[in-house]
Amino acid sequence: MTSHLASLTAHMTTATLAEMDRQHDWFAAMPPEHRSWITLVARAGIDQFVTWFADLADSPPSPAGFFNAAPRQATRRISLNQTVQLVKTTVSVVAQELCGLPPDESAVLGLAIVHFSRDAAFAAAELYAQAAETRGDWDTRLEALVVDSIIRDQIDDDLLSGAAALGWRARGAVCAAVGGQPADLDSAVDHLRIQAAQTDLDLLVSPQDNRLILILGGAELCDQAAGLALVGQWTDHFSSAPLVVGPPVADLTEASASLRPALLGQRAAAAWPEAPRPVAAAALLAERALAGEAAAGEALVAQVFRPLDGAGPDLLSTVTAYLDQAGSIQATARALFVHANTVRYRLARVSQLVGLDPARPRDAFCLGLAIRLGRLKTT
Repeated sequence: MTSHLASLTAHMTTATLAEMDRQHDWFAAMPPEHRSWITLVARAGIDQFVTWFADLADSPPSPAGFFNAAPRQATRRISLNQTVQLVKTTVSVVAQELCGLPPDESAVLGLAIVHFSRDAAFAAAELYAQAAETRGDWDTRLEALVVDSIIRDQIDDDLLSGAAALGWRARGAVCAAVGGQPADLDSAVDHLRIQAAQTDLDLLVSPQDNRLILILGGAELCDQAAGLALVGQWTDHFSSAPLVVGPPVADLTEASASLRPALLGQRAAAAWPEAPRPVAAAALLAERALAGEAAAGEALVAQVFRPLDGAGPDLLSTVTAYLDQAGSIQATARALFVHANTVRYRLARVSQLVGLDPARPRDAFCLGLAIRLGRLKTT
């Protein structure tokens, strides 16, 4: 009987592959290299079964051995479901080949096949579980490396390849968000990944110190408002610390220009406890300048002081007097020897020109700081 089984090994392997080709479209569509991996596993499984049965050992060897016939990367190219289908098809073909044996021998072999195939299924499940754990650890390290490279603005082909390996599809604009780590970090990250996938967004996540960093990619992230609206739906996945969203950029190669302002804004946001969550990094220019960020101070001067200074002396002197007079229209008019309506007109022009309303305390603070920084740069 066993000699008959040994002579059938090659035939059963060929029959298994033919049946795989007939039953499963995914097998026919596989590249030749991947099909060869399945051939190796099927042949090794059949050979090991025959060897075990021929030796009449008290217990079978571990079926995990025949999975080693394929290279390690096979678990990344052949799914667990496909592997289970391979085992089922192999068992079915072997059972059919044994149908012609005498009844007493067929019964014994049938039990042996059931026992061996059960162990093979468990071995496959264990193999893929171990591969998933290893892959998860590696992906976490790779993701942290990619985000760290973005922080340092060291973006090259290796970084882009690493991002692609993590599933980044390089579609649409990119923006970054930085918030505080939640108490249950693992659960928060899982939920963020699920929600990003549901909205067809690319996502990189990296916890660093007490911060949680997100890099988001998608066609809908074309402006700051879109980024704020999206991250605003995820505030529950961060701690109560400030949550800052960087400006949108064209793609991942420019991601540092979004992430760095978000990081600096998150550090400086403590100076504005009433800031909304999330808040744009650009809305924190004043706090970032106070924290010593030179680029933020220069941006504030460029966006506020220079337009006012370039519009002639009236606007700058009026808004300065208004701030010095604690926001009193009448006191400002008296200080400048002009009519109160002239003050109102000029302040309205200030608001139109730089987007800051001197009558609002927050805007008045930003105006005053920008004017002082600008004057320092012109002295």
